[in-house]
Amino acid sequence: MADQKAPASQTLSRGIRILEVLADAREPLTIDEIARRLDVHRSVAYRLLRTLEDHGLIARDGTGRIALGARMAALAAGVAHDLQAEALPELTDVANELGMTCFLSVLDHDECVTLASVEPRHAVASVAQRPGTRHPVTLGAPGKAILSLVPAASWPDGADAHLREEVADAAPRGWFESHDEVIPSLRSVAVPLVVRGRGPAAIAVVYLASRHDTAEIARRLERSAAVIRLALGD
Repeated sequence: MADQKAPASQTLSRGIRILEVLADAREPLTIDEIARRLDVHRSVAYRLLRTLEDHGLIARDGTGRIALGARMAALAAGVAHDLQAEALPELTDVANELGMTCFLSVLDHDECVTLASVEPRHAVASVAQRPGTRHPVTLGAPGKAILSLVPAASWPDGADAHLREEVADAAPRGWFESHDEVIPSLRSVAVPLVVRGRGPAAIAVVYLASRHDTAEIARRLERSAAVIRLALGD
Protein backbone atom coordinates (compact mmCIF):
# COMPACT_ATOMS: atom_id res chain seq x y z
CA MET A 1 0.00 0.00 0.00
CA ALA A 2 1.34 3.45 -0.88
CA ASP A 3 2.69 5.49 2.01
CA GLN A 4 0.30 8.39 2.43
CA LYS A 5 0.89 11.28 4.77
CA ALA A 6 -2.03 11.80 7.15
CA PRO A 7 -3.67 15.23 6.87
CA ALA A 8 -2.63 17.71 9.52
CA SER A 9 -5.13 18.79 12.16
CA GLN A 10 -6.06 22.40 11.51
CA THR A 11 -7.44 22.82 15.02
CA LEU A 12 -4.28 21.50 16.66
CA SER A 13 -2.13 23.60 14.35
CA ARG A 14 -4.04 26.75 15.26
CA GLY A 15 -3.80 25.98 18.97
CA ILE A 16 -0.04 25.56 18.71
CA ARG A 17 0.17 28.76 16.70
CA ILE A 18 -1.62 30.64 19.50
CA LEU A 19 1.02 29.45 21.97
CA GLU A 20 3.76 30.61 19.59
CA VAL A 21 2.10 34.02 19.18
CA LEU A 22 1.84 34.45 22.94
CA ALA A 23 5.44 33.35 23.43
CA ASP A 24 6.62 35.95 20.93
CA ALA A 25 4.48 38.74 22.40
CA ARG A 26 6.11 41.17 24.80
CA GLU A 27 2.83 41.65 26.67
CA PRO A 28 -0.54 39.91 27.14
CA LEU A 29 -2.83 40.05 24.11
CA THR A 30 -6.56 40.46 23.65
CA ILE A 31 -8.69 37.86 21.90
CA ASP A 32 -9.09 40.24 18.95
CA GLU A 33 -5.32 40.63 18.62
CA ILE A 34 -4.82 36.87 18.68
CA ALA A 35 -7.59 36.31 16.13
CA ARG A 36 -6.04 38.90 13.84
CA ARG A 37 -2.58 37.33 14.04
CA LEU A 38 -4.04 33.91 13.28
CA ASP A 39 -6.28 35.36 10.56
CA VAL A 40 -9.36 33.65 12.01
CA HIS A 41 -12.74 34.85 13.24
CA ARG A 42 -12.92 35.94 16.87
CA SER A 43 -15.29 33.06 17.70
CA VAL A 44 -12.74 30.53 16.42
CA ALA A 45 -9.97 32.09 18.50
CA TYR A 46 -12.26 32.12 21.55
CA ARG A 47 -12.98 28.37 21.32
CA LEU A 48 -9.30 27.55 20.94
CA LEU A 49 -8.40 29.77 23.88
CA ARG A 50 -11.02 28.14 26.10
CA THR A 51 -9.48 24.72 25.44
CA LEU A 52 -5.95 25.97 26.11
CA GLU A 53 -7.16 27.68 29.29
CA ASP A 54 -8.81 24.46 30.51
CA HIS A 55 -5.38 22.79 30.28
CA GLY A 56 -3.58 25.65 32.04
CA LEU A 57 -1.57 26.54 28.96
CA ILE A 58 -2.86 30.12 28.91
CA ALA A 59 -4.11 32.51 31.59
CA ARG A 60 -6.06 35.77 31.68
CA ASP A 61 -5.12 38.83 33.68
CA GLY A 62 -7.54 41.15 35.46
CA THR A 63 -8.44 42.91 32.22
CA GLY A 64 -9.08 39.69 30.31
CA ARG A 65 -5.87 39.88 28.29
CA ILE A 66 -4.17 36.57 27.61
CA ALA A 67 -0.65 35.27 28.29
CA LEU A 68 1.00 31.88 28.56
CA GLY A 69 -0.07 29.92 31.62
CA ALA A 70 1.92 28.29 34.39
CA ARG A 71 1.44 24.84 32.89
CA MET A 72 3.66 25.90 29.98
CA ALA A 73 6.58 26.33 32.37
CA ALA A 74 6.14 22.78 33.64
CA LEU A 75 6.07 21.43 30.08
CA ALA A 76 9.09 23.50 29.07
CA ALA A 77 11.07 22.21 32.03
CA GLY A 78 10.77 18.71 30.63
CA VAL A 79 12.36 19.64 27.30
CA ALA A 80 16.03 18.62 27.23
CA HIS A 81 15.83 18.37 31.02
CA ASP A 82 19.45 17.31 31.53
CA LEU A 83 20.74 20.10 29.30
CA GLN A 84 18.66 22.69 31.13
CA ALA A 85 19.69 21.32 34.53
CA GLU A 86 23.39 21.60 33.71
CA ALA A 87 23.05 24.94 31.94
CA LEU A 88 21.03 26.85 34.55
CA PRO A 89 23.81 27.21 37.16
CA GLU A 90 26.15 28.50 34.46
CA LEU A 91 23.53 30.87 33.05
CA THR A 92 22.98 32.19 36.57
CA ASP A 93 26.70 32.74 37.19
CA VAL A 94 27.15 34.56 33.88
CA ALA A 95 24.05 36.72 34.40
CA ASN A 96 25.11 37.85 37.86
CA GLU A 97 28.78 38.28 36.98
CA LEU A 98 28.19 40.37 33.85
CA GLY A 99 24.88 41.98 34.88
CA MET A 100 23.19 40.73 31.72
CA THR A 101 20.40 38.33 30.87
CA CYS A 102 21.98 35.00 29.90
CA PHE A 103 20.11 32.34 27.97
CA LEU A 104 20.35 29.01 26.20
CA SER A 105 19.05 28.77 22.64
CA VAL A 106 18.43 25.74 20.45
CA LEU A 107 17.56 25.22 16.78
CA ASP A 108 13.94 24.43 15.94
CA HIS A 109 13.45 24.03 12.18
CA ASP A 110 14.49 27.46 10.83
CA GLU A 111 14.10 29.28 14.14
CA CYS A 112 16.23 30.01 17.16
CA VAL A 113 14.27 29.23 20.36
CA THR A 114 15.13 30.23 23.93
CA LEU A 115 15.12 27.09 26.08
CA ALA A 116 16.18 28.63 29.41
CA SER A 117 16.96 32.15 30.59
CA VAL A 118 18.27 33.89 33.73
CA GLU A 119 18.16 37.61 34.49
CA PRO A 120 20.85 39.19 36.70
CA ARG A 121 19.98 39.42 40.38
CA HIS A 122 21.17 42.93 41.20
CA ALA A 123 21.18 44.77 37.88
CA VAL A 124 19.56 48.21 37.77
CA ALA A 125 17.88 47.24 34.49
CA SER A 126 17.87 43.99 32.55
CA VAL A 127 16.36 42.63 29.37
CA ALA A 128 13.68 39.96 29.61
CA GLN A 129 14.27 36.91 27.42
CA ARG A 130 11.44 34.49 28.07
CA PRO A 131 11.81 30.75 27.51
CA GLY A 132 9.92 29.92 24.33
CA THR A 133 10.87 33.19 22.62
CA ARG A 134 11.74 32.50 19.01
CA HIS A 135 13.05 34.34 15.98
CA PRO A 136 14.52 33.35 12.59
CA VAL A 137 17.86 31.63 13.00
CA THR A 138 19.23 34.02 10.37
CA LEU A 139 19.00 36.88 12.89
CA GLY A 140 20.93 37.65 16.06
CA ALA A 141 24.10 36.37 17.68
CA PRO A 142 22.61 33.07 18.94
CA GLY A 143 21.31 32.34 15.45
CA LYS A 144 24.74 32.95 13.93
CA ALA A 145 26.39 30.74 16.56
CA ILE A 146 23.92 27.96 15.79
CA LEU A 147 24.35 28.34 12.03
CA SER A 148 28.11 27.90 12.48
CA LEU A 149 27.29 24.32 13.56
CA VAL A 150 25.00 23.61 10.60
CA PRO A 151 26.24 22.59 7.13
CA ALA A 152 25.83 25.56 4.77
CA ALA A 153 23.70 23.47 2.41
CA SER A 154 21.10 23.07 5.18
CA TRP A 155 20.77 26.76 5.99
CA PRO A 156 17.31 28.31 5.47
CA ASP A 157 16.51 30.24 2.30
CA GLY A 158 16.71 33.54 4.18
CA ALA A 159 20.46 33.19 4.64
CA ASP A 160 21.94 35.68 2.20
CA ALA A 161 25.55 36.08 1.07
CA HIS A 162 26.27 38.75 3.70
CA LEU A 163 25.19 36.45 6.55
CA ARG A 164 27.19 33.54 5.17
CA GLU A 165 30.28 35.73 4.98
CA GLU A 166 29.71 37.10 8.48
CA VAL A 167 29.40 33.64 10.02
CA ALA A 168 32.43 32.35 8.11
CA ASP A 169 34.54 35.32 9.23
CA ALA A 170 33.54 35.02 12.90
CA ALA A 171 33.68 31.22 13.19
CA PRO A 172 37.48 30.98 13.67
CA ARG A 173 37.37 33.21 16.77
CA GLY A 174 34.52 31.09 18.19
CA TRP A 175 31.97 33.76 19.10
CA PHE A 176 29.36 35.93 17.41
CA GLU A 177 27.73 39.29 18.04
CA SER A 178 24.74 41.31 16.86
CA HIS A 179 23.21 44.73 17.38
CA ASP A 180 19.68 45.85 16.50
CA GLU A 181 18.92 42.62 14.65
CA VAL A 182 16.15 40.99 16.69
CA ILE A 183 15.05 43.88 18.92
CA PRO A 184 16.05 47.51 18.23
CA SER A 185 18.82 48.90 20.50
CA LEU A 186 19.75 45.52 21.99
CA ARG A 187 23.14 43.86 21.69
CA SER A 188 23.92 40.18 21.96
CA VAL A 189 27.01 37.97 22.16
CA ALA A 190 26.83 34.20 21.73
CA VAL A 191 29.03 31.12 21.56
CA PRO A 192 28.10 27.76 19.98
CA LEU A 193 27.32 24.86 22.29
CA VAL A 194 28.02 21.37 20.98
CA VAL A 195 26.78 18.49 23.13
CA ARG A 196 26.94 14.92 21.87
CA GLY A 197 23.51 13.60 20.96
CA ARG A 198 21.94 17.09 20.91
CA GLY A 199 21.08 19.46 18.10
CA PRO A 200 22.90 22.77 17.55
CA ALA A 201 22.67 25.18 20.49
CA ALA A 202 24.20 28.39 21.78
CA ILE A 203 24.75 30.27 25.03
CA ALA A 204 24.21 34.01 24.75
CA VAL A 205 23.72 37.25 26.62
CA VAL A 206 21.51 40.17 25.65
CA TYR A 207 22.00 43.73 26.95
CA LEU A 208 21.65 47.44 26.24
CA ALA A 209 25.13 48.59 27.25
CA SER A 210 28.01 47.21 29.30
CA ARG A 211 31.41 48.06 30.69
CA HIS A 212 32.60 44.67 29.42
CA ASP A 213 33.89 44.48 25.85
CA THR A 214 32.52 41.81 23.55
CA ALA A 215 35.66 39.65 23.59
CA GLU A 216 35.58 39.55 27.41
CA ILE A 217 31.91 38.59 27.36
CA ALA A 218 32.62 35.88 24.80
CA ARG A 219 35.45 34.40 26.87
CA ARG A 220 33.14 34.14 29.88
CA LEU A 221 30.47 32.40 27.77
CA GLU A 222 33.06 29.99 26.38
CA ARG A 223 34.04 28.94 29.90
CA SER A 224 30.42 28.17 30.72
CA ALA A 225 29.95 26.23 27.47
CA ALA A 226 32.98 24.10 28.36
CA VAL A 227 31.58 23.38 31.85
CA ILE A 228 28.22 22.31 30.40
CA ARG A 229 29.84 20.03 27.82
CA LEU A 230 31.98 18.40 30.52
CA ALA A 231 28.98 17.91 32.82
CA LEU A 232 27.05 16.19 30.03
CA GLY A 233 29.88 13.80 29.28
CA ASP A 234 31.54 15.47 26.27
